[in-house]
Parts: sequence; C-alpha cells; structure tokens
Amino acid sequence: MTNKVDYNNIPKELFEPVERGERITDKKFEDKPIGYFKDAWLRFRRNKGSIVAAIIILLIVLYSIVIPLANTRYDETFMDVYYAKKPPRNFALMNVGIANGQTARTFEEKGLIKFIGIGIGAADTEGTGGISVSEGLGNYYQPIRSIKDSWEISEIKGAKPKVMYNASIDNYLEVGFLYTSLKQDEYQKIVDWQNETGLQVLYPLVEDNQWNVDINDANYWYKSNKGTPITTDEWGDLDKTLKYSEDMVLEDNYKRDADGNPIYYEYTGGGNAQTAQYRVRILYYNYYRYLNGFEPEYLLGTDSQGYDMSLRLAGGIRLSLILSLSVCAINFVIGAIYGAVEGYYGGAVDLTLERISDILSGVPFVVVATLFQMHLAQKVGPIPSLLFAFVLTGWIGMASRVRTQFYRFKGQEYVIAARTLGAKDRRIIWKHIFPNSLGTIITGSVLAIPGVIGSESMLSYLGIVKLGSATTTSLGTLLSDAASIWTSYPHLLLFPALILSLLMICFNLFGNGLRDAFNPSLRGVEE
Repeated sequence: MTNKVDYNNIPKELFEPVERGERITDKKFEDKPIGYFKDAWLRFRRNKGSIVAAIIILLIVLYSIVIPLANTRYDETFMDVYYAKKPPRNFALMNVGIANGQTARTFEEKGLIKFIGIGIGAADTEGTGGISVSEGLGNYYQPIRSIKDSWEISEIKGAKPKVMYNASIDNYLEVGFLYTSLKQDEYQKIVDWQNETGLQVLYPLVEDNQWNVDINDANYWYKSNKGTPITTDEWGDLDKTLKYSEDMVLEDNYKRDADGNPIYYEYTGGGNAQTAQYRVRILYYNYYRYLNGFEPEYLLGTDSQGYDMSLRLAGGIRLSLILSLSVCAINFVIGAIYGAVEGYYGGAVDLTLERISDILSGVPFVVVATLFQMHLAQKVGPIPSLLFAFVLTGWIGMASRVRTQFYRFKGQEYVIAARTLGAKDRRIIWKHIFPNSLGTIITGSVLAIPGVIGSESMLSYLGIVKLGSATTTSLGTLLSDAASIWTSYPHLLLFPALILSLLMICFNLFGNGLRDAFNPSLRGVEE
C-alpha cells in the first residue's frame, strides 16, 4: 500500500516566508533559455548523416581551392595532346603499387614486338644496333613493363594460329618516337641539353623504303615486311613468320650517310641559322622533360584533351558551386520579396501575382536554357546566359514557400498585436513574419543547390551548354567527353561521376538536416 499524504496536516516548519515580488525557483527544474539558432545547431549536430555530408562538402570545396594552389607544375591551361587520356601517375604512390600510369593490355605478336621495339630503339642512342629484346625490356623507356602469359587462337579453321600476349604497359612511355620540325637554333639547344643532362632526345631518322610499313609512325625504326619484324638472321627469308623470343635482335632501318653513320636531321627549308627548319625524330618522353623540366606526372591522370584531370575536376567543382550558390542567392531574394507580397496582402494582389507565376512555370527550363545559349551566350558568354536561364523561373518555388509561410503566420496574435500598435506593413513583413519563415526558406535554398548542379551537369553533358574551353569546364562536360571511351579509359568517367554523386547526395542530406534543425515544431524536443 502507498502512504497517502494528508494535505490538511502539513507541518508549518516546511514553509518559509518570502517577500512580495521575490522569485521562487527550484534548482532541480531551473533552465537557461536557448536561442533559436543555438537550438537549431543542437538538433543539427545530433543528425550524424548531415554532419558527415557537411564534412564531405567541406572537403570537396577545399579540394577545389587547394589543388590549383598546390600544383606548381601545371596550370589549368596546360595541355599535352600526346598525353591525353592517360591514367593516374605519381612517383610517390608508385612505391605502394598505385597510380603508376600502367594498364593491362592484350597484344598480338607483332604489336608486342612493336612496343618492345620502342625500348630497344631508345637504348640504341648511337644507332649501332645489336640490342636484344631482353636488353630492351630492361630499358627505362620500355613501355612494356611485364609480360604475364601467352596463348594461341585460331581465327580461321586450318589457318596458322595467332599468339596472343597479356602484358602491362606504361601509357606514358607508349608514345615512343615522333617526327617533328625544329628551327636550327632550337635543334642546337636540344643538343646542348642532351650533353648537359645525358638524356637523349634526338634519334636517327628512318628510311622511307619497302621495309618501312608506315612512314608516319616513327616507332617503326626496324626493317619489317607487311608488319612482320625482320632480324638479321632471317633477312634472307622474308616470308618467314617471326616468333617472339627474348634473344631476338631487330635490324635497324636508319638513314645513313656515305660513311654509314646514322642521320639525325634533314634540312626542310629556311634561310639562316635561326629560321632553317630541320625534320627530326625525337623520343617524346625526354622531349617533354626538355620542354618542362620534369617527367610527366598527373595525380588523377589526364582528360580526353590532355589537361590535368585533377585541375579540371577542381575547375568543374568551382563552377558548379559558384553557379548553384549564385542562382540560389538570387532566387532567394526574388522569391522572398515576391512571396512575401503575395502572402501578406492576399486577395487581388495574390491572385494577379499567382497567375504570372503560373505562366512562367509553364515555360520548359530546357527550352529557355537552349534559346539563351543560342542567342544570349554569343553576347554575354555561356555562364551568364545559363545563370539567366536558372533565374528566369527558378525563384517561383521559393516564392511559393514564402507565400505559404506568410499565410500561416499573418493571422497570429503577435502580428495582430503589432498591427494594432501601429506597425507598418513593411515592419510586420520583415520584422515579425519573415524571421519565423526563415528556417523553411533557408532549407529550401540549400535543397535547391543539388538541383542546380544536376541541371547544369545535364545541360553540359548533352552539349546544350558549351563549357569545354581551356580555362572553363564542368563536371557534365568531363562526363560527356568520357561517354564513348570510358570502357578503355575508366578514370575519365570515374572521378567526375564520383564528385558529382557526392555533391548531389551530400547537399540533399545536408539540406534534410537543416530542415529538421529549423523546424519550429521540434524546438526543444530531445531525440
């Protein structure tokens, strides 16, 4: 049984006299008042998903700012067409087996020999020959890094089977040799640089004869017959099919003078030492080092045009964030004013403004963006015209949210009291009603950011907006460039798709967290 309290016989000693106006509090129930934004922050930080999303967004923003500042070798306009579509390559990360610039590839026998021939030709700086395949495989400039296994296939019944090889190839070294034209003074500078560094750039020219299967491909420096390499031992038997072996020695097909010395340049025109043009054959890897002072190294590889992918991603992120924040800020201002006037005054004002909103909302955004890009972009540029397209109808959703909030709060007692005390409409709108709607409006603005990013990426992916210049790009443009070749170069699609996905998901999670944090009905509620 529970003891019942006899309230009629409570001892007087339990009571203490107090003065009039003195505040009586019980420390057990005493609490400090919490401000609106502090209360919102307390609720927001309990949402772990939103916190993680905010951290990821912050890291992406820092990446877009720090990478261009930290990359001292390249700027956003640096492009090398010969190193386009190359995978990530970083000398520090090579030691742990990643970002080594290599890919796995399958070769026919003659294709394997051609790429091995790049390393052999690079090792033969004097054009004297006699370098075997095994020696060439150990050369620094050898693109074939390893040969894993081989097997035979028969394409036609009864025909001689083909031998196929699985190998790992360095995509930066596979460029090999190139033909180019140099002025005489530039040729001499390269010769001096070679003597100073010990790195060979200039290599002997190749004869244009029946043993050269492609006069435009400088990597065919050896004698071959219909694409089949020929060795010294088999020179008399041109129909014999060559078998790959490590002791094979390719016979060179270099141009030579009357004394048998290899020729390194040909005069092609010009009147003096400064303007004379020489046709030369260069090892492009070392020529790149001569031009830039370092070996090619790209943390995230290169894009389809030869730009540094890490810098292109940083530029695409900045464009998406700046555009989306600008659009949301402008739409916030226009929508807040428009919706406040609608919701506060109502009646004929609301009816008229709503009909205007209905007309504008019926205009398809893609049509507006396309028309602006066709006509306005020629005058102001693609980005400002895209901004105008977003703003033309983008504020309607914000105005609708503000209008709803004003209808909700304008009949509250504190608004009626303010009007009774003589407050003007402008003060009631911005001092009494609008602050109570701020949480919903901020949340709506944040949730609109991923929509803008997605729309911009979609337009640039479809080619409606052209953002593929040397100084400007977008994530959608990078995805569009990779659309038809991503199976061969997966990094072109992987990195921009990953960044775009993270931005879309994280901004949605972040916006949902703000929505719950600023929800007045949850004020003071413990989860």
